[in-house]
Amino acid sequence: MATKILAALALLGCFALAGCNTVAGAGEDISRAGGAITRSAK
Repeated sequence: MATKILAALALLGCFALAGCNTVAGAGEDISRAGGAITRSAK
């Protein structure tokens, strides 16, 4: 069971990284996510 969860998380991580395409894109995505969390907390 733990192996299936770990495999699913690894696959999800690969899709997330593929969606970013570049390190700069990953940074922008993380910044947007942080901004969204900050706005929703207010």
